[in-house]
Amino acid sequence: MPRYQPGDALQSPRFCGVRTFARLPYVTTTEDVDAMVLGVPFDTGVSYRAGARFGPAAIRDASSLLRPYNPAANVDVFGTLSVTDGGDLSVVPGYIEDSYARIEAGLQPVIDAGVIPICLGGDHSITLAELRVVARRYGPLGLAHFDAHSDTWDEYFGRKYNHGTTFRRAIEENLLEPARCIQVGMRGSVYAAGDYDIPRRLGMQLIPDEEMRQHSMAEVARIVRERIGDGPTFLTFDVDFVDPAYTPGTGTPEVGGVTSWEALQLLRGLRGGNFVAFDIVEVLPAYDPAQITALLAANVAYEMLTLVAAKKLQNL
Repeated sequence: MPRYQPGDALQSPRFCGVRTFARLPYVTTTEDVDAMVLGVPFDTGVSYRAGARFGPAAIRDASSLLRPYNPAANVDVFGTLSVTDGGDLSVVPGYIEDSYARIEAGLQPVIDAGVIPICLGGDHSITLAELRVVARRYGPLGLAHFDAHSDTWDEYFGRKYNHGTTFRRAIEENLLEPARCIQVGMRGSVYAAGDYDIPRRLGMQLIPDEEMRQHSMAEVARIVRERIGDGPTFLTFDVDFVDPAYTPGTGTPEVGGVTSWEALQLLRGLRGGNFVAFDIVEVLPAYDPAQITALLAANVAYEMLTLVAAKKLQNL
């Protein structure tokens, strides 16, 4: 059996103990670890609502309901993987470039050890720091990006670094291979008629919500898999990809998104992809009645771990 597994909920109630992701052991070393869950509680890269710094704690709390076996994927997630909760990476509230430096320093040993991180945000600006670290090991990456916004604007308020500019900066820094990048689910009002052309000019494929709705989630997943190919790929999931009826606890909500079930179906369709790092961002607990956003985020992270477990089983 894998070295690190969750506590047994048949022996100890889920509401007991310190809150780690899925009741996994809190371990910061990387030996005998396949995947590590890490919090990145930074939220001062936002353009609207702040408060996602409390997202990692909320996701961990909701994740106590998770169990080892994923019947939808026919995968024993925690029976296949050795997974730990590595705690939170250090940040500097209000200082994004200082926070980037600390995030990179904290994540680097995890990536160097070949451990796959699942980072819990935090706002979407954190992804740039993560991409920097992952690209140092693997070179320019593929990207599977699920979001209501493309996050490829040039600046906000005269500043180049925030949650709306992440992927433009990533391409400028040669962290991504645009021909293997795809953004899915963009919707809502934008600033100008050509806003959706920005990521396309950068070389990425963009499937806005209206186009996505012409396909089943299985077909969308197939399109994503074809685009990213077999090279090392980063998967990033902004909870505002999902309709605010299911994810009200987020910083920049947009109506008309997918259901929670559709989001999970889409992720399950990505099985076989060479995902080397993940994050889930923009959970804002202050706007999250009954923990429904945090619960979805916890299950999205679980599906990410399922993809890792399925890939490991495939390679045995």
